Amino acid sequence: MSMKEQTTVIKRLLPYAAPYKWDFIWAIVFAFLVSLINVLLPKLMSTYMDQYLRVHNSGLRVVLFFAGFYFLGTIIKAIFQFGQEFLYAMGGERMLENVRVKMFRKLHTLGMRYFDQVPAGSILSRLTNDTMSFQTFWALFAAAIVALFSVITSFYAMYRTNVKVSLVVLAFLPILIFAIWYYQHFSSRVYRSMRERLSELNAKLAESINGIAVIQEFRQEHRMNREFEQTNQAYFDTRRAMIRTNSLLLGPIIDLLFALGEVAVLWMFGIDAFHHFVLAGTIYAFVQYLSNFYNPMANMMDSLSDFQDGIVAGSRVLRVMDDQTLAPQQHPVEGAKITRGKIEFKHVNFSYDGEHDVLHDVSFTVEPGQTVALVGHTGSGKSSTINVLMRFYEFGSGQVLIDDRDIRDYSMAELRQRFGLVLQDSFMFYGDIASNIRMFDDNISDQQVEDAARFVSADRFIDQLPDKYHARVIERGASYSGGQRQLLSFARTVAHNPKVLILDEATADIDTETEALIQDGLQKLQSGRTTIAIAHRLSTIRNADQILVLDQGRIVGRGTHADLLAKRGRYYDMYRLQTAVDADQREALLNSEENNASAEPQP
Repeated sequence: MSMKEQTTVIKRLLPYAAPYKWDFIWAIVFAFLVSLINVLLPKLMSTYMDQYLRVHNSGLRVVLFFAGFYFLGTIIKAIFQFGQEFLYAMGGERMLENVRVKMFRKLHTLGMRYFDQVPAGSILSRLTNDTMSFQTFWALFAAAIVALFSVITSFYAMYRTNVKVSLVVLAFLPILIFAIWYYQHFSSRVYRSMRERLSELNAKLAESINGIAVIQEFRQEHRMNREFEQTNQAYFDTRRAMIRTNSLLLGPIIDLLFALGEVAVLWMFGIDAFHHFVLAGTIYAFVQYLSNFYNPMANMMDSLSDFQDGIVAGSRVLRVMDDQTLAPQQHPVEGAKITRGKIEFKHVNFSYDGEHDVLHDVSFTVEPGQTVALVGHTGSGKSSTINVLMRFYEFGSGQVLIDDRDIRDYSMAELRQRFGLVLQDSFMFYGDIASNIRMFDDNISDQQVEDAARFVSADRFIDQLPDKYHARVIERGASYSGGQRQLLSFARTVAHNPKVLILDEATADIDTETEALIQDGLQKLQSGRTTIAIAHRLSTIRNADQILVLDQGRIVGRGTHADLLAKRGRYYDMYRLQTAVDADQREALLNSEENNASAEPQP
């Protein structure tokens, strides 16, 4: 990363720290005061050594006087150092919190296309690891400010003590500046590579944890272990390169320059001692000034590694903040409300990647209160139609109308409030059953939660739990069966009373007995509501007002169940195939039961 790019990143990050500027300003003030005390304390000791110790004129009162002043100066210095470090660290911590909150909000404005393209582990890495680097990122600025004050005050004190020796010390400064420039130029590539490897590592971890059941089922442990080891080794190699770079160019170069400076100071004072008397206190003070000159620079060099890490992390965070893969934008018209639930698609075309359409000239109308079913083979465009209607993705050409008004005329809040979506894979949040039904909406009472559960027959298994509606729900609802999670999902939808109900193969993972429990509830739920259902089991949509048959993103058939069977088209073939499969399964089940019965011992 070039110096220009680093400067750009810093300028972009500064506004995130601006609200906490007074923390940084006061930290800088304290840093200046510390540098002044670092000049005064050696001067105090030099005066004591040269004017009192050397001439044996240090009585108890003098000793106590200088010891007391030195002790007081040390205490005040410690207080100022605490204030400087605490305020600067808290400013950086608050800035870290600010960035994380804004980045989290930004992620919720991004469209589904962004999450399709970026692995979840990579997003997690940027939100946690990369932002965490900001905690130490500002340490360089603190160290640089302290170093600047120390260099100026220490050099001024050295110059006032001995002009010639101070200029020799100053001659080492260009070497230090060159080392800093070379480190920044070289290390940025190392840190960028390290961050990329860390992101890959987190992505691999997230994939392995989320897919652990499939990995174990298909005996993929060895492959996953091998791939993880390769990714981890690549990260280790970049870390090793970073450690090697830091070990060579940070602390050692400062220690070398400080040692050379001490040699130069002692050498020149030693030469002067051949010609005239040199006071011991002067040498002591000069060495202390030299230490104050180089030690803050050593701290600054140590902070360079955190700075480079923070610069690379900052650039990765800014790429997320700058990403324009935004969720579809609404242009709400004041007062626009969904009251009837009429849905109309007019010649809609849609593409996920902007190049290859997955929906082609889709047109249909769902009147208020009607139920329309979408059927078709995998990849036919059923879920894509729902994604367009739910505004998860922006469609290309055509129109989508709700109550004869463009879907973009409604606010996103209005759409989310009026649409109820039940997916095949029900997601449960950590908490309890009641909070998952009301979705943390305090406006929904406990009685409404219980009524919603009873409406879809979820109360049958909830009432059997020890804590009933306060029964614990662990991550993703893993302690409940797929059917139970789906019942809770139905109850969640009922509790929020949507105007439009969207079922995306909502009963595909529910067993026949559980499905029978909720069919009556679903019929009541659909009553008075516009319903669009993606159906896997064609037997569940016989009563739909209209069935749309999709194939490769086109509607190739439409009508009622009876109409489509009479046409003997694609729907007829799908229904016959599914009916034959169901018949075979029923026959196999009967044969199995008969065999089991014959195998039982007769009384």
